[in-house]
Amino acid sequence: QVQLVESGGGLVQPGGSLRLSCAASGIIFSINVMGWYRQAPGKERELVATMTRGDMTNYADSVKGRFTISKDNAKNTVYLQMNSLKPEDTAVYYCNAAGVRATLWANGRDYWGKGTLVTVSS
Repeated sequence: QVQLVESGGGLVQPGGSLRLSCAASGIIFSINVMGWYRQAPGKERELVATMTRGDMTNYADSVKGRFTISKDNAKNTVYLQMNSLKPEDTAVYYCNAAGVRATLWANGRDYWGKGTLVTVSS
């Protein structure tokens, strides 16, 4: 079983910055994609940013130029640096690990963290 643990959420003023971290633990041979999603009150969960094992990134249009995703493969950890935060960025941010394999021959599975709340407010 693989666990994802997020950290770094909190309350920040508009224009401020936060850095989220997500560490994957368990029996992990490889992870295809790690990323961040968010869900605001009354809205569906949406993609924020993802990064493949080959370091290809994908961002939601709403965060391009403000958020940066990065990862440490040795630590199975993904980060989300969020700058110039806006009130509309307020949401629970979820970490996702897709295509997680325990061995070279195992099938890939997807996992979610429990989420961390980011509140942008003055």
